[in-house]
Amino acid sequence: MGYKNPDALVTTDWFAANISASNLSIIDASFYLPAAHRDPKKEFHNCHIPGATFFDINEIADTNTDLPHMLPTADEFSKHAGSLGISNDHHVICYDSSGGPMAAMRVWWTFRVFGHDRVSVLSGGLPKWQKEGHPTSSTARDITEQQFTAKHNQNLVKNIEQILENIENQHFQMVDARSEGRYNGTEAEPRVGLRQGHIPGAISLPFERLLDTENFMTMRSADEITSVILGSGINPEKPLISSCGSGVTAAPLVMALYLIGHTKASIYDGSWAEWAARSDTPITI
Repeated sequence: MGYKNPDALVTTDWFAANISASNLSIIDASFYLPAAHRDPKKEFHNCHIPGATFFDINEIADTNTDLPHMLPTADEFSKHAGSLGISNDHHVICYDSSGGPMAAMRVWWTFRVFGHDRVSVLSGGLPKWQKEGHPTSSTARDITEQQFTAKHNQNLVKNIEQILENIENQHFQMVDARSEGRYNGTEAEPRVGLRQGHIPGAISLPFERLLDTENFMTMRSADEITSVILGSGINPEKPLISSCGSGVTAAPLVMALYLIGHTKASIYDGSWAEWAARSDTPITI
């Protein structure tokens, strides 16, 4: 079985053949946790796919909260997207440099939240692109500001009040994309001061299980994705909320479901960074 919605991904071969198309907007969405001691913006300036601009998920975010990279308002997103030279007519191609597509998939989801469905992730990202000998650049692109109008799709994102309500009514399946150790409370959280464990009722599905770890962390085939999801006790036909540490590694499950035909999965944007920082939220270990 092939993907039902293959438009969410583009191959390096397709991208190499279409990179100069006037309707493409290419964005580097690279992101690292502070513990990695890497500066994705500096790395972008040193090496990126020609024509790309840098999408900083920590800057294109809600600046009125101390939670990491929460979604901005639709108006703020419109301004940021337009300043990157992106219009509503563009096909946005996201990639990242981490050797895994989590940040690029977060940005893919973000564009969908703001009503832009012409968005895809470059399968294999920058590592695969470089391994195959495709060109890179250290030269900044001249950006012509564009008009972008965002329309917020509230169905694709959930907040803490909705998660608390869901514990009571179980309208959605809650899935935790963190490692099993973090889910079980046996592994330290990378962010200081957070309690350990998981949201009551959440199903554990570490996001790496959806990826081909021996092939540039590309998405698994449709059959493999279906097997992993069903094997984790998830019913893809039912509503689902994906969560993780801060709303980034929750995105691969949303994309995996999209690829096999389930397009309505949402992300708890605050995720564990919000839930575990509060004292009034229940936790299971």
